[in-house]
Amino acid sequence: MTTETSSPAVAASPNALLTAPILGTLARLSVPNILAMSAAAVVAIAETAYAGQLGISALAGLALVFPMVMLQQMMSAGAMGGGVSSAISRALGANDDRRAEQLAFHAVIIGALAGLLFGVFFLLCGEYVYRLLGGNGVVITEALAYSNIVFLGAIGLWLTNTLASIIRGAGDMKVPSITLLAVALSQFLLAGAFGLGWGPFPALGMAGIGLGLVIAFSVSTLFLLWYLVSGRARVKLTVRGIKLKTEMFQDILKVGAISCISPLQTVLTVLILTRLISEFGVGALAGYGIGARLEFLLVPIAFAIGVACVPMVGMAIGANNVARARKVAWTGGICAGILIGSIGFLVALFPDIWTGMFTDVQPVMKSAGLYFAWVGPFYGLFGLGLCLYFSSQGAGKVLGPVIAGTIRLVVVALGGWILATNAMPEWTIFALIGGAMAIYGAATALAVYVVRW
Repeated sequence: MTTETSSPAVAASPNALLTAPILGTLARLSVPNILAMSAAAVVAIAETAYAGQLGISALAGLALVFPMVMLQQMMSAGAMGGGVSSAISRALGANDDRRAEQLAFHAVIIGALAGLLFGVFFLLCGEYVYRLLGGNGVVITEALAYSNIVFLGAIGLWLTNTLASIIRGAGDMKVPSITLLAVALSQFLLAGAFGLGWGPFPALGMAGIGLGLVIAFSVSTLFLLWYLVSGRARVKLTVRGIKLKTEMFQDILKVGAISCISPLQTVLTVLILTRLISEFGVGALAGYGIGARLEFLLVPIAFAIGVACVPMVGMAIGANNVARARKVAWTGGICAGILIGSIGFLVALFPDIWTGMFTDVQPVMKSAGLYFAWVGPFYGLFGLGLCLYFSSQGAGKVLGPVIAGTIRLVVVALGGWILATNAMPEWTIFALIGGAMAIYGAATALAVYVVRW
Protein backbone atom coordinates (compact mmCIF):
# COMPACT_ATOMS: atom_id res chain seq x y z
CA MET A 1 0.00 0.00 0.00
CA THR A 2 1.41 3.38 -0.99
CA THR A 3 2.53 5.71 1.80
CA GLU A 4 1.41 9.33 1.98
CA THR A 5 3.09 11.86 -0.20
CA SER A 6 2.16 15.49 -0.57
CA SER A 7 3.44 18.56 -2.30
CA PRO A 8 3.48 22.16 -1.11
CA ALA A 9 0.70 22.85 -3.62
CA VAL A 10 -1.66 20.67 -1.60
CA ALA A 11 -1.51 22.75 1.54
CA ALA A 12 -1.88 25.98 -0.38
CA SER A 13 -4.67 24.81 -2.68
CA PRO A 14 -8.01 26.62 -2.31
CA ASN A 15 -9.79 23.57 -3.73
CA ALA A 16 -12.19 22.31 -1.05
CA LEU A 17 -12.07 18.78 -2.48
CA LEU A 18 -8.40 18.66 -1.47
CA THR A 19 -8.83 20.11 2.01
CA ALA A 20 -12.40 19.72 3.32
CA PRO A 21 -13.35 16.91 5.75
CA ILE A 22 -13.81 13.75 3.72
CA LEU A 23 -17.00 12.26 5.18
CA GLY A 24 -18.97 15.50 5.12
CA THR A 25 -17.83 16.33 1.60
CA LEU A 26 -18.77 12.86 0.34
CA ALA A 27 -22.22 13.21 1.89
CA ARG A 28 -22.72 16.64 0.32
CA LEU A 29 -21.67 15.38 -3.11
CA SER A 30 -23.55 12.08 -2.93
CA VAL A 31 -27.06 13.31 -2.05
CA PRO A 32 -27.76 15.02 -5.41
CA ASN A 33 -26.50 11.90 -7.21
CA ILE A 34 -28.79 9.63 -5.17
CA LEU A 35 -31.80 11.78 -6.08
CA ALA A 36 -30.91 11.73 -9.79
CA MET A 37 -30.25 7.98 -9.87
CA SER A 38 -33.46 7.24 -7.95
CA ALA A 39 -35.43 9.31 -10.45
CA ALA A 40 -33.90 7.30 -13.30
CA ALA A 41 -34.97 4.07 -11.58
CA VAL A 42 -38.54 5.40 -11.26
CA VAL A 43 -38.57 6.22 -15.00
CA ALA A 44 -37.48 2.66 -15.82
CA ILE A 45 -40.41 1.35 -13.78
CA ALA A 46 -42.77 3.84 -15.46
CA GLU A 47 -41.68 2.76 -18.94
CA THR A 48 -42.45 -0.83 -17.98
CA ALA A 49 -45.91 0.25 -16.81
CA TYR A 50 -46.54 2.12 -20.08
CA ALA A 51 -45.47 -0.90 -22.12
CA GLY A 52 -47.74 -3.09 -19.99
CA GLN A 53 -50.71 -0.94 -21.01
CA LEU A 54 -49.84 -1.58 -24.66
CA GLY A 55 -50.03 -5.35 -24.19
CA ILE A 56 -47.99 -8.43 -23.38
CA SER A 57 -46.06 -8.32 -26.66
CA ALA A 58 -44.96 -4.75 -26.01
CA LEU A 59 -43.91 -5.66 -22.47
CA ALA A 60 -41.90 -8.62 -23.77
CA GLY A 61 -40.32 -6.45 -26.47
CA LEU A 62 -39.24 -3.89 -23.88
CA ALA A 63 -37.71 -6.70 -21.80
CA LEU A 64 -35.49 -7.62 -24.78
CA VAL A 65 -34.28 -4.07 -25.39
CA PHE A 66 -33.98 -2.87 -21.78
CA PRO A 67 -30.67 -4.67 -21.01
CA MET A 68 -29.11 -3.05 -24.10
CA VAL A 69 -30.35 0.41 -23.08
CA MET A 70 -29.00 -0.16 -19.56
CA LEU A 71 -25.70 -1.35 -21.01
CA GLN A 72 -25.45 1.89 -22.99
CA GLN A 73 -26.33 3.92 -19.89
CA MET A 74 -23.77 2.14 -17.70
CA MET A 75 -21.05 2.47 -20.32
CA SER A 76 -21.64 6.15 -21.02
CA ALA A 77 -22.23 7.31 -17.43
CA GLY A 78 -20.34 4.94 -15.14
CA ALA A 79 -17.59 3.50 -17.34
CA MET A 80 -16.48 5.99 -19.99
CA GLY A 81 -17.94 8.78 -17.87
CA GLY A 82 -15.71 7.69 -15.02
CA GLY A 83 -12.71 7.87 -17.34
CA VAL A 84 -13.65 11.41 -18.32
CA SER A 85 -14.14 12.58 -14.72
CA SER A 86 -10.93 10.87 -13.64
CA ALA A 87 -8.74 12.52 -16.28
CA ILE A 88 -10.21 15.99 -15.70
CA SER A 89 -10.05 15.79 -11.90
CA ARG A 90 -6.41 14.68 -12.01
CA ALA A 91 -5.59 17.65 -14.26
CA LEU A 92 -7.38 20.08 -11.94
CA GLY A 93 -5.70 18.54 -8.91
CA ALA A 94 -2.37 19.39 -10.54
CA ASN A 95 -3.66 22.98 -11.11
CA ASP A 96 -3.51 22.47 -14.88
CA ASP A 97 -6.80 24.08 -15.99
CA ARG A 98 -5.70 24.27 -19.61
CA ARG A 99 -5.17 20.53 -19.77
CA ALA A 100 -8.64 20.02 -18.25
CA GLU A 101 -10.15 22.12 -21.06
CA GLN A 102 -8.29 20.08 -23.68
CA LEU A 103 -9.45 16.82 -22.07
CA ALA A 104 -13.04 18.07 -22.11
CA PHE A 105 -12.91 18.63 -25.87
CA HIS A 106 -11.41 15.18 -26.43
CA ALA A 107 -14.09 13.66 -24.18
CA VAL A 108 -16.87 15.16 -26.31
CA ILE A 109 -15.36 13.57 -29.42
CA ILE A 110 -15.19 10.19 -27.67
CA GLY A 111 -18.81 10.49 -26.49
CA ALA A 112 -20.10 11.49 -29.92
CA LEU A 113 -18.26 8.68 -31.69
CA ALA A 114 -19.34 6.10 -29.11
CA GLY A 115 -22.96 7.21 -29.45
CA LEU A 116 -22.72 7.01 -33.23
CA LEU A 117 -21.23 3.50 -33.13
CA PHE A 118 -23.78 2.27 -30.58
CA GLY A 119 -26.63 3.68 -32.63
CA VAL A 120 -25.44 2.27 -35.97
CA PHE A 121 -24.81 -1.17 -34.45
CA PHE A 122 -28.30 -1.57 -33.00
CA LEU A 123 -30.02 -0.03 -36.00
CA LEU A 124 -28.30 -2.58 -38.23
CA CYS A 125 -28.03 -5.58 -35.90
CA GLY A 126 -30.71 -5.04 -33.27
CA GLU A 127 -33.11 -7.59 -34.72
CA TYR A 128 -30.43 -10.30 -34.68
CA VAL A 129 -29.55 -9.51 -31.07
CA TYR A 130 -33.17 -9.66 -29.91
CA ARG A 131 -33.80 -12.91 -31.77
CA LEU A 132 -30.70 -14.34 -30.09
CA LEU A 133 -32.26 -13.42 -26.74
CA GLY A 134 -35.37 -15.41 -27.62
CA GLY A 135 -37.64 -12.87 -29.30
CA ASN A 136 -39.84 -13.69 -32.29
CA GLY A 137 -42.95 -12.62 -34.15
CA VAL A 138 -44.89 -9.64 -32.78
CA VAL A 139 -42.47 -9.34 -29.85
CA ILE A 140 -39.63 -8.55 -32.25
CA THR A 141 -41.82 -5.98 -34.01
CA GLU A 142 -42.54 -4.21 -30.72
CA ALA A 143 -38.90 -4.43 -29.64
CA LEU A 144 -37.68 -2.84 -32.87
CA ALA A 145 -40.32 -0.10 -32.73
CA TYR A 146 -38.79 1.00 -29.41
CA SER A 147 -35.16 0.12 -30.15
CA ASN A 148 -34.88 1.88 -33.52
CA ILE A 149 -36.05 5.20 -32.05
CA VAL A 150 -33.92 4.92 -28.89
CA PHE A 151 -30.70 4.08 -30.71
CA LEU A 152 -31.38 6.63 -33.44
CA GLY A 153 -30.88 9.15 -30.62
CA ALA A 154 -27.98 7.33 -28.95
CA ILE A 155 -25.64 10.29 -29.46
CA GLY A 156 -27.84 12.44 -27.23
CA LEU A 157 -27.63 9.98 -24.35
CA TRP A 158 -23.88 9.51 -24.71
CA LEU A 159 -23.22 13.25 -24.92
CA THR A 160 -25.44 14.06 -21.95
CA ASN A 161 -23.53 11.59 -19.78
CA THR A 162 -20.16 12.71 -21.18
CA LEU A 163 -20.86 16.39 -20.56
CA ALA A 164 -22.21 15.60 -17.09
CA SER A 165 -19.00 13.67 -16.37
CA ILE A 166 -16.89 16.68 -17.39
CA ILE A 167 -18.77 18.82 -14.88
CA ARG A 168 -18.54 16.13 -12.18
CA GLY A 169 -14.81 15.87 -12.77
CA ALA A 170 -14.55 19.46 -11.53
CA GLY A 171 -16.40 18.51 -8.35
CA ASP A 172 -19.83 19.92 -9.28
CA MET A 173 -22.54 17.31 -8.65
CA LYS A 174 -25.51 19.70 -8.49
CA VAL A 175 -25.75 20.78 -12.14
CA PRO A 176 -25.50 17.22 -13.57
CA SER A 177 -27.94 15.91 -10.96
CA ILE A 178 -30.50 18.68 -11.53
CA THR A 179 -30.16 18.12 -15.27
CA LEU A 180 -30.72 14.38 -14.94
CA LEU A 181 -33.69 14.99 -12.65
CA ALA A 182 -35.17 17.19 -15.38
CA VAL A 183 -34.40 14.46 -17.93
CA ALA A 184 -36.20 11.89 -15.78
CA LEU A 185 -39.27 14.10 -15.34
CA SER A 186 -39.37 14.95 -19.05
CA GLN A 187 -38.91 11.34 -20.08
CA PHE A 188 -41.64 10.24 -17.66
CA LEU A 189 -44.13 12.71 -19.16
CA LEU A 190 -43.10 12.51 -22.82
CA ALA A 191 -42.94 8.71 -22.91
CA GLY A 192 -46.46 8.51 -21.52
CA ALA A 193 -47.74 11.28 -23.78
CA PHE A 194 -46.31 9.92 -27.05
CA GLY A 195 -46.59 6.25 -26.11
CA LEU A 196 -50.15 6.21 -24.78
CA GLY A 197 -51.53 9.34 -26.48
CA TRP A 198 -52.17 11.56 -23.48
CA GLY A 199 -54.11 14.74 -24.25
CA PRO A 200 -53.42 16.11 -27.75
CA PHE A 201 -50.44 13.83 -28.37
CA PRO A 202 -50.63 10.96 -30.88
CA ALA A 203 -50.50 7.42 -29.50
CA LEU A 204 -47.33 6.08 -31.12
CA GLY A 205 -47.00 2.96 -28.98
CA MET A 206 -43.52 1.64 -28.28
CA ALA A 207 -41.99 4.15 -30.71
CA GLY A 208 -43.54 6.94 -28.63
CA ILE A 209 -42.01 5.59 -25.40
CA GLY A 210 -38.62 5.60 -27.10
CA LEU A 211 -39.22 9.09 -28.45
CA GLY A 212 -39.65 10.39 -24.91
CA LEU A 213 -36.13 9.21 -24.05
CA VAL A 214 -34.61 10.70 -27.21
CA ILE A 215 -36.19 14.13 -26.78
CA ALA A 216 -35.29 14.35 -23.09
CA PHE A 217 -31.61 13.47 -23.60
CA SER A 218 -31.26 15.60 -26.75
CA VAL A 219 -32.51 18.71 -24.95
CA SER A 220 -30.27 17.99 -21.95
CA THR A 221 -27.28 17.71 -24.30
CA LEU A 222 -27.98 21.18 -25.68
CA PHE A 223 -28.32 22.61 -22.17
CA LEU A 224 -25.09 21.07 -20.87
CA LEU A 225 -23.23 22.18 -24.00
CA TRP A 226 -24.43 25.73 -23.42
CA TYR A 227 -23.45 25.54 -19.75
CA LEU A 228 -19.90 24.40 -20.54
CA VAL A 229 -19.34 26.69 -23.53
CA SER A 230 -20.65 29.74 -21.63
CA GLY A 231 -17.91 29.42 -19.03
CA ARG A 232 -20.28 28.89 -16.10
CA ALA A 233 -18.55 25.62 -15.20
CA ARG A 234 -15.04 25.46 -13.79
CA VAL A 235 -13.94 23.69 -16.96
CA LYS A 236 -14.85 25.64 -20.10
CA LEU A 237 -15.57 23.75 -23.30
CA THR A 238 -13.81 25.55 -26.13
CA VAL A 239 -12.23 24.83 -29.51
CA ARG A 240 -9.90 27.82 -29.34
CA GLY A 241 -6.29 26.67 -29.42
CA ILE A 242 -7.28 23.01 -29.07
CA LYS A 243 -5.30 20.43 -31.01
CA LEU A 244 -6.21 16.78 -31.07
CA LYS A 245 -3.58 14.75 -29.24
CA THR A 246 -3.29 10.99 -28.95
CA GLU A 247 -2.05 11.34 -25.38
CA MET A 248 -5.29 13.11 -24.37
CA PHE A 249 -7.44 10.33 -25.79
CA GLN A 250 -5.23 7.77 -24.05
CA ASP A 251 -5.58 9.52 -20.69
CA ILE A 252 -9.36 9.13 -20.87
CA LEU A 253 -9.47 5.72 -22.52
CA LYS A 254 -6.93 4.06 -20.22
CA VAL A 255 -9.65 4.25 -17.57
CA GLY A 256 -12.86 4.54 -19.62
CA ALA A 257 -12.21 1.77 -22.16
CA ILE A 258 -11.14 -0.75 -19.53
CA SER A 259 -14.08 0.27 -17.34
CA CYS A 260 -16.47 -0.56 -20.20
CA ILE A 261 -15.68 -4.22 -19.58
CA SER A 262 -17.47 -3.99 -16.22
CA PRO A 263 -20.98 -3.23 -17.61
CA LEU A 264 -20.54 -6.07 -20.11
CA GLN A 265 -19.71 -8.39 -17.20
CA THR A 266 -22.78 -7.20 -15.32
CA VAL A 267 -25.13 -7.84 -18.24
CA LEU A 268 -23.56 -11.25 -18.95
CA THR A 269 -23.85 -12.22 -15.29
CA VAL A 270 -27.56 -11.32 -15.23
CA LEU A 271 -28.24 -13.21 -18.47
CA ILE A 272 -26.37 -16.30 -17.27
CA LEU A 273 -28.11 -16.28 -13.89
CA THR A 274 -31.52 -15.87 -15.49
CA ARG A 275 -30.88 -18.83 -17.74
CA LEU A 276 -29.50 -21.01 -14.92
CA ILE A 277 -32.23 -20.20 -12.42
CA SER A 278 -34.92 -20.97 -14.99
CA GLU A 279 -33.79 -24.61 -14.69
CA PHE A 280 -34.97 -24.63 -11.05
CA GLY A 281 -38.56 -23.75 -11.95
CA VAL A 282 -40.88 -20.78 -12.24
CA GLY A 283 -40.95 -20.16 -8.48
CA ALA A 284 -37.16 -19.87 -8.25
CA LEU A 285 -37.08 -17.57 -11.29
CA ALA A 286 -39.79 -15.36 -9.82
CA GLY A 287 -37.96 -15.23 -6.49
CA TYR A 288 -34.74 -14.24 -8.21
CA GLY A 289 -36.59 -11.58 -10.18
CA ILE A 290 -37.92 -10.00 -6.99
CA GLY A 291 -34.45 -10.05 -5.45
CA ALA A 292 -32.79 -8.63 -8.53
CA ARG A 293 -35.33 -5.79 -8.57
CA LEU A 294 -34.15 -4.74 -5.11
CA GLU A 295 -30.53 -4.85 -6.25
CA PHE A 296 -31.45 -2.60 -9.18
CA LEU A 297 -32.70 0.00 -6.69
CA LEU A 298 -29.65 -0.40 -4.41
CA VAL A 299 -26.98 0.04 -7.08
CA PRO A 300 -27.73 3.80 -7.39
CA ILE A 301 -26.57 4.21 -3.78
CA ALA A 302 -23.15 2.77 -4.58
CA PHE A 303 -23.10 4.69 -7.87
CA ALA A 304 -23.96 7.99 -6.16
CA ILE A 305 -21.25 7.65 -3.52
CA GLY A 306 -18.76 6.23 -6.01
CA VAL A 307 -19.24 9.03 -8.54
CA ALA A 308 -18.66 11.51 -5.71
CA CYS A 309 -15.40 9.73 -4.89
CA VAL A 310 -14.03 10.06 -8.45
CA PRO A 311 -13.19 13.80 -8.43
CA MET A 312 -12.03 13.71 -4.80
CA VAL A 313 -9.66 10.83 -5.50
CA GLY A 314 -8.60 12.20 -8.88
CA MET A 315 -7.77 15.67 -7.58
CA ALA A 316 -5.82 14.21 -4.66
CA ILE A 317 -3.83 12.03 -7.07
CA GLY A 318 -3.21 15.03 -9.33
CA ALA A 319 -2.00 17.01 -6.30
CA ASN A 320 0.30 14.12 -5.32
CA ASN A 321 -1.61 13.51 -2.08
CA VAL A 322 -1.96 9.74 -2.33
CA ALA A 323 -2.81 9.27 1.34
CA ARG A 324 -5.91 11.47 1.05
CA ALA A 325 -6.93 9.71 -2.17
CA ARG A 326 -6.85 6.35 -0.40
CA LYS A 327 -8.70 7.71 2.64
CA VAL A 328 -11.46 9.01 0.33
CA ALA A 329 -11.68 5.62 -1.39
CA TRP A 330 -11.98 3.61 1.81
CA THR A 331 -14.35 6.11 3.45
CA GLY A 332 -16.69 6.03 0.45
CA GLY A 333 -16.45 2.25 0.12
CA ILE A 334 -17.18 1.62 3.79
CA CYS A 335 -20.13 4.05 3.76
CA ALA A 336 -21.63 2.34 0.70
CA GLY A 337 -21.01 -1.06 2.25
CA ILE A 338 -22.72 -0.11 5.52
CA LEU A 339 -25.75 1.49 3.83
CA ILE A 340 -26.32 -1.32 1.33
CA GLY A 341 -25.31 -4.03 3.79
CA SER A 342 -27.85 -2.79 6.35
CA ILE A 343 -30.62 -3.18 3.80
CA GLY A 344 -29.27 -6.62 2.92
CA PHE A 345 -29.41 -7.85 6.52
CA LEU A 346 -32.90 -6.36 6.92
CA VAL A 347 -34.34 -8.30 3.97
CA ALA A 348 -32.41 -11.41 4.98
CA LEU A 349 -34.17 -11.34 8.37
CA PHE A 350 -37.53 -10.02 7.16
CA PRO A 351 -37.82 -10.87 3.44
CA ASP A 352 -41.58 -10.34 3.32
CA ILE A 353 -41.08 -6.59 3.84
CA TRP A 354 -39.93 -6.45 0.21
CA THR A 355 -41.40 -9.60 -1.31
CA GLY A 356 -44.91 -8.85 -0.04
CA MET A 357 -45.00 -5.72 -2.20
CA PHE A 358 -45.04 -7.87 -5.34
CA THR A 359 -46.70 -11.19 -4.56
CA ASP A 360 -48.57 -13.23 -1.98
CA VAL A 361 -48.00 -16.56 -3.75
CA GLN A 362 -46.39 -18.75 -1.12
CA PRO A 363 -43.97 -20.73 -3.36
CA VAL A 364 -42.63 -17.47 -4.79
CA MET A 365 -42.37 -15.85 -1.35
CA LYS A 366 -40.52 -18.91 -0.07
CA SER A 367 -38.11 -18.78 -2.99
CA ALA A 368 -37.48 -15.05 -2.53
CA GLY A 369 -36.94 -15.66 1.18
CA LEU A 370 -34.27 -18.23 0.36
CA TYR A 371 -32.68 -15.79 -2.06
CA PHE A 372 -32.44 -13.00 0.50
CA ALA A 373 -31.26 -15.37 3.23
CA TRP A 374 -28.25 -16.39 1.13
CA VAL A 375 -27.59 -13.19 -0.81
CA GLY A 376 -28.67 -10.38 1.53
CA PRO A 377 -25.78 -10.79 4.02
CA PHE A 378 -23.30 -10.17 1.17
CA TYR A 379 -24.89 -6.96 -0.16
CA GLY A 380 -22.45 -4.96 1.97
CA LEU A 381 -19.38 -6.47 0.32
CA PHE A 382 -20.98 -5.94 -3.08
CA GLY A 383 -21.58 -2.25 -2.27
CA LEU A 384 -18.00 -1.90 -1.01
CA GLY A 385 -16.66 -3.35 -4.25
CA LEU A 386 -18.82 -1.16 -6.48
CA CYS A 387 -17.79 2.03 -4.70
CA LEU A 388 -14.09 1.10 -4.71
CA TYR A 389 -14.41 0.49 -8.46
CA PHE A 390 -15.29 4.17 -8.95
CA SER A 391 -12.48 5.32 -6.65
CA SER A 392 -10.09 3.23 -8.73
CA GLN A 393 -11.30 5.15 -11.78
CA GLY A 394 -10.38 8.38 -10.03
CA ALA A 395 -6.90 7.05 -9.39
CA GLY A 396 -6.58 5.81 -12.98
CA LYS A 397 -6.04 2.24 -11.72
CA VAL A 398 -9.19 0.34 -12.68
CA LEU A 399 -7.76 -2.98 -13.92
CA GLY A 400 -7.95 -4.67 -10.50
CA PRO A 401 -11.71 -4.12 -10.00
CA VAL A 402 -12.36 -5.23 -13.59
CA ILE A 403 -10.45 -8.47 -12.92
CA ALA A 404 -12.56 -8.90 -9.77
CA GLY A 405 -15.68 -8.61 -11.94
CA THR A 406 -14.27 -11.25 -14.28
CA ILE A 407 -13.69 -13.60 -11.35
CA ARG A 408 -17.31 -13.10 -10.27
CA LEU A 409 -18.55 -13.87 -13.79
CA VAL A 410 -16.46 -17.06 -13.98
CA VAL A 411 -17.62 -18.23 -10.54
CA VAL A 412 -21.27 -17.68 -11.49
CA ALA A 413 -20.96 -19.36 -14.90
CA LEU A 414 -18.86 -22.35 -13.85
CA GLY A 415 -20.50 -22.86 -10.46
CA GLY A 416 -23.99 -22.46 -11.91
CA TRP A 417 -23.28 -25.00 -14.64
CA ILE A 418 -22.05 -27.54 -12.07
CA LEU A 419 -25.12 -27.01 -9.86
CA ALA A 420 -27.56 -27.21 -12.77
CA THR A 421 -26.03 -30.34 -14.31
CA ASN A 422 -26.02 -32.12 -10.93
CA ALA A 423 -29.65 -31.18 -10.18
CA MET A 424 -28.75 -29.47 -6.91
CA PRO A 425 -31.52 -27.86 -4.81
CA GLU A 426 -32.62 -24.32 -5.44
CA TRP A 427 -30.91 -22.76 -2.41
CA THR A 428 -27.49 -23.71 -3.80
CA ILE A 429 -27.77 -21.33 -6.78
CA PHE A 430 -28.73 -18.52 -4.40
CA ALA A 431 -25.76 -19.37 -2.19
CA LEU A 432 -23.57 -19.22 -5.29
CA ILE A 433 -24.88 -15.72 -6.12
CA GLY A 434 -24.11 -14.54 -2.57
CA GLY A 435 -20.67 -16.14 -2.62
CA ALA A 436 -19.86 -14.55 -5.99
CA MET A 437 -20.86 -11.13 -4.59
CA ALA A 438 -18.58 -11.67 -1.60
CA ILE A 439 -15.71 -12.72 -3.84
CA TYR A 440 -16.19 -9.63 -6.01
CA GLY A 441 -16.18 -7.27 -3.04
CA ALA A 442 -13.19 -8.92 -1.36
CA ALA A 443 -11.18 -9.15 -4.60
CA THR A 444 -11.85 -5.48 -5.42
CA ALA A 445 -10.82 -4.41 -1.90
CA LEU A 446 -7.64 -6.48 -2.15
CA ALA A 447 -6.82 -4.95 -5.53
CA VAL A 448 -7.25 -1.42 -4.18
CA TYR A 449 -5.13 -2.26 -1.13
CA VAL A 450 -2.15 -3.73 -2.98
CA VAL A 451 -2.04 -1.67 -6.19
CA ARG A 452 0.27 1.35 -6.06
CA TRP A 453 -1.57 4.62 -6.70
